[in-house]
Amino acid sequence: MLFWGQQFDHISWLDSNNYPRKHSNFDTVLAIGSHSSLICNYNNAFTNLKHYKNITKDYLFGYLSYDLKNDTENLTSNNLDGLSFTDLFFFQPKKLFFIKNNELEIQYLDVYVDEMETDLDNIYNQDKLNTPNSSGQHNVKIHKRITKKQYLEQLEIILKHIRRGDIYELNFCQEFYAENANIDPLEVYQHLNEISRPPLASFLKINDKYLLSASPERFVKKEGNKIISQPIKGTAKRLTNKAADKKLALALVKDEKERSENIMIVDLVRNDLSKTAIKGSVTVEELCKLYSFEQVHQLISTVTSLIDKSIDSIDVIKSLFPMGSMTGAPKLSAMKIIEATETTKRGLYSGAVGYFTPEDDFDFNVVIRSILYNKTKQYLSYSVGGAITVKSNPEKEYQECLLKAIAMKKALKI
Repeated sequence: MLFWGQQFDHISWLDSNNYPRKHSNFDTVLAIGSHSSLICNYNNAFTNLKHYKNITKDYLFGYLSYDLKNDTENLTSNNLDGLSFTDLFFFQPKKLFFIKNNELEIQYLDVYVDEMETDLDNIYNQDKLNTPNSSGQHNVKIHKRITKKQYLEQLEIILKHIRRGDIYELNFCQEFYAENANIDPLEVYQHLNEISRPPLASFLKINDKYLLSASPERFVKKEGNKIISQPIKGTAKRLTNKAADKKLALALVKDEKERSENIMIVDLVRNDLSKTAIKGSVTVEELCKLYSFEQVHQLISTVTSLIDKSIDSIDVIKSLFPMGSMTGAPKLSAMKIIEATETTKRGLYSGAVGYFTPEDDFDFNVVIRSILYNKTKQYLSYSVGGAITVKSNPEKEYQECLLKAIAMKKALKI
């Protein structure tokens, strides 16, 4: 289905990889073609999205970039942007394919139903389905946007802010990029997904721009009147030796610094959820629970709330955006320091990809462990980061960034 779908200008493919985790409505969904769409930058973006959603009253798929922070606060984004994604994009798909428990459900807008039989024939006849579409060789030469020396210098600036009391945690990121990059986006995505097998993977194509994401993190989900956010903080590498791997996982669970990173963000998420929650309904269902993925062990917390039926879903998202795990705390101060210390505009990285339902439910991931690609400009980018606290060791933080970058490097076969 995905191989067939890449011929269209607008595609959203969301894949749980059958990861055993709560709160999944389907195993995989493919949204194809744009019957209508909304594209805008940060000025009044959430207001425009609310209007579009409420007029359409249908499934909408798309993304929220990190720089929508400028719509929630008096902030700017003036750093280098090599990718040129707009700040927000959503589309009403012509055709939807849901897979759940090995069953396929198909939904077409009425005006496209006559195309269903032909489409299914074409899908079934894809003799190259799930097969690489090229030689596997990619013309990509990755560069660091900042040197290790510069990274360590910036961390010292951040640590001074922490010691001074301006912030107590900040997520600092760095970019790896390639110019004149020539790749097969679908092949790279398939390889990245095979390496990581995350629960919130996504392949997004918006004309000439691509997101290839192996995200393990849920930003926020709405199920009826329940809101669910699952921030990740705390990372340890996986080992091939089972005994050693288990020992490392248990050490992560007990690690004071890693737990403190997570708990700080849990407090931030609790505060953000309380802005729209029914009084007394904010609950921490899981605190620093260990989840293991192909590449890394992670500590994940689950924070929930209940909202009144009068609350619009866009207001919930806006009150939480950007996600605390990718900013720091206090959030506003952290975002100002991020803009001053990072060199690249984050754009879609550390934003969110997902969908709205006709019932006004939604589900969005956090765009991490992802490759972004502008095919026309032949510009490729992936960024990695980590939470900086007063107990951070700059050298160890740098090594953690390199650990998180391994999957993207492997997917590009470099």
